[in-house]
Amino acid sequence: MTSSPDNSAPEPGDVEIAAGVGSAGDADDAALVIPPLLLADGLPPLIDEPGPLAEAVTALRDGHGPIAVDAERASGYRYGQRAYLVQLRRSGAGTMLIDPTAFDDLRSLAAVLGESEWVLHAANQDLPCLAEIGLIPHAGVFDTELAGRLLGLPRVGLAALMERQLGFSLAKEHSAADWSTRPLPEAWLHYAALDVELLVELRDILDELLVVAGKREWASEEFAAIVAAPPARPRTDPWRRTSGMHRVRNPRGLAIVRGLWYSRDEIAQTRDISPGRILADAAIIEASLALPSDIDALQALGAFRHRGAKRHIATWSRSVSAALALPASELPPLSLPGDGPPPPRVWADRDPVAAARLRKARADLNGVAASSDLPVENLISPDAVRRVIWKPPTPTTAEAVAADLVRLGARPWQIELTLPIFLEALAITEPVDIEAEPGLGESPPTEVSPPMSPPASPPPDATSD
Repeated sequence: MTSSPDNSAPEPGDVEIAAGVGSAGDADDAALVIPPLLLADGLPPLIDEPGPLAEAVTALRDGHGPIAVDAERASGYRYGQRAYLVQLRRSGAGTMLIDPTAFDDLRSLAAVLGESEWVLHAANQDLPCLAEIGLIPHAGVFDTELAGRLLGLPRVGLAALMERQLGFSLAKEHSAADWSTRPLPEAWLHYAALDVELLVELRDILDELLVVAGKREWASEEFAAIVAAPPARPRTDPWRRTSGMHRVRNPRGLAIVRGLWYSRDEIAQTRDISPGRILADAAIIEASLALPSDIDALQALGAFRHRGAKRHIATWSRSVSAALALPASELPPLSLPGDGPPPPRVWADRDPVAAARLRKARADLNGVAASSDLPVENLISPDAVRRVIWKPPTPTTAEAVAADLVRLGARPWQIELTLPIFLEALAITEPVDIEAEPGLGESPPTEVSPPMSPPASPPPDATSD
């Protein structure tokens, strides 16, 4: 590896030129060889002792400007979403790779980080696991993924933004690795360090593009909302998110899903292993459909012949037997009552006027989103649209509708753009036939990072012992 590679970011005036580099789907660019991003200062050592941590804190305090922040988890391997590596980079301080599992107290690091803006990519993925170890962005954040979405860029993954805006390719081959592995392989650390190498430079380019587009205030409101967002509330009946649940259509089968899910979750939490590696969702569903009467019948099922499932077969059998023995009064209902409107597909039958209002609102919102060059789901939450249209405030004044939108999480810039649309749609009093438009949220797909799953949600099916 070259010791001092040229990773210099383009000047602001060169942004348009840089934006054409490596654009996906461009035949003229297909033959271009995009240079890989390299570490300008070489690979820094992993910080896993108090002395080097104190030195890193001092270096960060003496540095200047925003701090690039990233974290790596062991999703699909460990229970929960704990951070197993924290990457930091700041001008004048360099890059730090910190093993948070090696420290009981990161308050000194939290203090210096809390004084400056953080630059993250897909902040809502990393902020929860960082908060879990006491690292909180008190001075605000800049989310490069969200900035890309507000700018209407077609691909907003970190690698795509690096190519388009900075002209470097970014390898992502270790993104799904088991970051709880110790010692961490050098190749993994190299990959992790690259994620923050030019993150601040990317921030600066996107920030200027937001200013030019007249969207910087929008971004500020969005970033503030990310920081202010409360922790996700625990789900009611999390077992209902088991993959394949749509196939289970009777309460007895649901009771088996529930029993196996909670038994699996208890084992996974005790062993600190991802639930899907203890027992696959497919096995839970197979048992719920077969209703096996005893352990022999359970073992005869194909999904329970794997070594991982066999290891706890007695536990699985007890859970199934307990579910089969429940009185009808204790069986779970087929579905839970929702707190929101019904699915839009049934609106025409249940409330034709509301259906007409929704069609009108969707059409106009898609138009405003297109003219504003951003995905319609970033213009306004689809859930907020459905709730306001299905059950509008009484009286339906601008103030009342705006108050509902605020309650549903809309930001000021969103309300300013969409309030006239809501008022016009809510003025409809007859089930008029409005030409169908793509539904809210059906704008051309934008590349996004996968959402972080809650700790108790099983990852993709995979079994191990």
